[in-house]
Amino acid sequence: MFRGAITAMITPFANGEVDEPRLRENVAFQIAEGIDGLVPCGTTGESPTLTHAEHDRVIEIVADAAGGRVPVIAGTGSNSTAEALRLTRHAKQAGATGTLQVNPYYNKPTQEGMYRHFMAIADEGGLPVVLYNIPGRCGVALTGETVARLAEHENIVAIKAATGSMDDVSDAVASCGDKLAVLSGDDSMTLPLVSVGGAGVISVVSNLLPQQLHDMTTHALAGEFEQAKAMHLELFPLFKGMLSLETNPIPIKTAMMLCGMDTGELRLPMCAMADANVAKLKALLEAHGLLNRQPA
Repeated sequence: MFRGAITAMITPFANGEVDEPRLRENVAFQIAEGIDGLVPCGTTGESPTLTHAEHDRVIEIVADAAGGRVPVIAGTGSNSTAEALRLTRHAKQAGATGTLQVNPYYNKPTQEGMYRHFMAIADEGGLPVVLYNIPGRCGVALTGETVARLAEHENIVAIKAATGSMDDVSDAVASCGDKLAVLSGDDSMTLPLVSVGGAGVISVVSNLLPQQLHDMTTHALAGEFEQAKAMHLELFPLFKGMLSLETNPIPIKTAMMLCGMDTGELRLPMCAMADANVAKLKALLEAHGLLNRQPA
């Protein structure tokens, strides 16, 4: 159901508010460049700093602007099952195609607690579920055994793997087979993940380069690994820079500002990138020919 290069969209801000016209422009740009899907209100979209009303509105705008041309997988996870269900039901009403459900964070549930949490959303939320296993942000990780149990539910269709471990990816592909599409949560892991049976990527860098990420992933999924490898190696410095210079989404929003695609505005506790890192980012962008537009 969900396959290819899917963009984890930034949420544009201007003067402290969600920049709705810019958000629509970003959706139009992504679709025109051939992206395979959109994820509003994920980590890259600064979902922890959105009010509930803003969260709902961003999903409404993205679903409306997409107009059914590509899947919209709304980030509607929470560490409260009731809240996740409320957000998911709204996303369905707004026209979303699926829901991205992060591991419940901070309260550190057991494996059984996470199993029951995701099963409740799959039972009652009304949308196909993409699990989001990112222990570095959540403090808890889904085990392979729990993932395999969850894959038995017909509404749990994919997992975004952001553990940094190819063993975890291989385990999920081997144990779940066709029941669960495995999507990379890290741009740099996309090619190796597809090589062992993964279905694509939920990408940060595709905010800037949707066509290139689409093409690289398409080559990989078609078994055209030489072409995919060449693109992977060309883009690898950007993949690494967007995650290593500072915490996501600071680098990607700064890059989009430098390329004239966003204001670069962040919400606290996210803050402006350090000057030394901005210089490094500019060098990366210049090396890829991306500094040919005036900043917004």
